[in-house]
Amino acid sequence: MRARRQSLRRRLLTTLLVPLTALLLLNSLITYLGALIYANHVHDVNLVNDTLTLVQLMTNKSPDGQVTPQAQFLLEYEPEGRNYFSVFSEHHGLIAGNPVLKPPRGLFADGHAPQLYDIQIERHALRAASIQMVNPREPDDQLEVTIAETLHDRHQEARQILLLSIPAQALLIVAAFLLVWLGVSTSLRQLEPLTNQLANREHGLAPIGDADVPVEILPLTRTIDGLFARLRGMLALHERFIADAAHQLRTPLAGLSVHAERAQASSDPTTIKDALNHIQRLILRANRTSSQLLALTRAQTAEHEAGDTERLDLATLIPELVGQRVHEALAAHIDLGYEGPAGPLHIDGDRHRLQELLDNLIDNSLRYAGRGSVMTVSLDRENRHICLAVEDNGPGVPPSWIERLGERFFRVPGSEEQGSGLGLAIVQRIAEWHEARVRYRSGSDGRGLRVEIIFPAADQT
Repeated sequence: MRARRQSLRRRLLTTLLVPLTALLLLNSLITYLGALIYANHVHDVNLVNDTLTLVQLMTNKSPDGQVTPQAQFLLEYEPEGRNYFSVFSEHHGLIAGNPVLKPPRGLFADGHAPQLYDIQIERHALRAASIQMVNPREPDDQLEVTIAETLHDRHQEARQILLLSIPAQALLIVAAFLLVWLGVSTSLRQLEPLTNQLANREHGLAPIGDADVPVEILPLTRTIDGLFARLRGMLALHERFIADAAHQLRTPLAGLSVHAERAQASSDPTTIKDALNHIQRLILRANRTSSQLLALTRAQTAEHEAGDTERLDLATLIPELVGQRVHEALAAHIDLGYEGPAGPLHIDGDRHRLQELLDNLIDNSLRYAGRGSVMTVSLDRENRHICLAVEDNGPGVPPSWIERLGERFFRVPGSEEQGSGLGLAIVQRIAEWHEARVRYRSGSDGRGLRVEIIFPAADQT
């Protein structure tokens, strides 16, 4: 089954309405507790007043300290529960009422003021009020008068208050729900102009911009603009690659066609062999040019992201890579060597990209330095940087052309060697990927060419 599509409206409403419902429950609990506190206060006041009234009746209406049957009925009557009272004499014990309802010891230690406390009789929780008075019949005797009532009426009144408040609270929640629904729907409609703008735009990858975009959506639109920018860059690179490939491969392909026609039109073995030799050289040239174009495109499209690099020791890596090219240098009659410190030289980089960078530098010297030349690959530390240099003592590059080294397809005028003009451009891009700088200088004693790559040294942590 197809997974249910997520809805921003549903998520917003759920995020807002669930807390509102919880707030209603919490508010109901708070209302009930507030009503119970209020009911307890009112009943406590009434309980104290009833106790004082009973004391007054016993003093004025019943000099013998007895409670009339009519008063006892009124004291104990409760339609849905039961009330209790008791009168205890200090000398005679229980005079009237319930014998279990006796004030605790030490209740009147601070005087004769009415005292409120909680007790339990016959599994009933009660609230009691007690007062101490002088026995009208025996002035030296003390009477403890107590009236207690169940908590039924208090809870019932609190529930009534809660039931009266719930409709108003529910109505408030419904109104809040409608307002939230209206607010969410209205806010989401603000996305419609942005949607229409994206749907009707003429330039599909043009930036959206920040105009008329809600603040909350800006991170999304700016992320989309960043994606569009990367896509534009990739498309531009692809278009440039196609144009470059067409430009660079046109000459060797035309040469291939010419020499193939020569071989077909001639029956002279010498002419045919010469044409085939030219065809082979042109094929090698086309193959190298296409490889260089692909390498340049990879170097330009690769982005330096976290996790792409590793800690590398150039003092170990560079001699190993140079050693792989010694046989090729000997075949070209070029003396290839290495110079560097014994200690480690660490950078954060990519091994494969560094190998491609060094190969292009060595290829450049092998191609243009000439037979009998000396090429030296060296490493050195410059403060917080590490310098990788490839130097030869060949013809070099005139000072007027050194600034153009590293441009795509640039070849020094007058050079007899065939090349694509992409090697140093690839070096430039790979160096930029490593946040390094490229310097072009004349070699020692003003002869040859020295190419330096200045890498930032890795933090020694």
